[in-house]
Amino acid sequence: MISSGRNQITFIFMKTKSTTKKANTKTAKKKTPKAKKLFGPDIYKRDEHGLLKNTEYKFNSDGSVDWRSMIKPEFLYPNKGWFDMRNQEMPNSTEGLKDNQLLIMLGGIKDLARLRGFKSVRFSTDREEDYVTAKCFIEWIPNYETHFHEDWSTVIYEDVANATAENTDDFCYKFLETIACNRAFVRCVRNFLNINIVGADEIDKSDGKPSSKPATQNTISSPITPSGLLEKTLREKHNVESFDAFKEILRDLWKSEKYVNESVKDWGDFSDIPAKEARKLIGILSK
Repeated sequence: MISSGRNQITFIFMKTKSTTKKANTKTAKKKTPKAKKLFGPDIYKRDEHGLLKNTEYKFNSDGSVDWRSMIKPEFLYPNKGWFDMRNQEMPNSTEGLKDNQLLIMLGGIKDLARLRGFKSVRFSTDREEDYVTAKCFIEWIPNYETHFHEDWSTVIYEDVANATAENTDDFCYKFLETIACNRAFVRCVRNFLNINIVGADEIDKSDGKPSSKPATQNTISSPITPSGLLEKTLREKHNVESFDAFKEILRDLWKSEKYVNESVKDWGDFSDIPAKEARKLIGILSK
């Protein structure tokens, strides 16, 4: 406070407390939108180029799809035959191997066909005794690689393969038609999509030895009737191959009183034996 002269003027200085209010600011965190869960049919939706919308494709320098790169690793494994032929140890993984050192499973071929998209698959087969030829027809949906045009509804590609006693093992020999069709399907998909890896189903599994035919039994088929079953019982348990030999057994049964029937003298063939009597005889002869 200051006083001055007669007419006092009083100045009062008040000490004021200055406060600085800090702004309380919050930084908003950016929320990452959750990926929308795809509904079943959405997975197979395609764009205007004929490609699946939810699939990340890899492309060649010419703009075509690199279908080789689209093969999932779990469908590939080392080609044992390639390494055995060169007396080399087979690696435990596919890392670093070339296409000619690999095999692709049938599941991998099916997966590629699904990615590419097709309308139908048909087969025709032609068989000789130990030789089956199969032709596979695949009706592909068009895409930009096949000069996609709305007027083109499909693209058809076909290929051929065979299965014989010379290129299958004993197990596969029983299913020559199936093996031939699988080989034709694999070959059809591979060649259409420019895949140079051989399919596991295509390779020769014979080990250089022709497959052996299943042993055939020289058995006489009998009708499934009581008299036919009686014939079968006589043949398998008593080595009886004729009705005359069966008469000898009937005489022995008569003498031992195990089977006594006056009408036996009227039987001239197995078909003459009544069903009821045939069942009785089967029961006696099976003991």
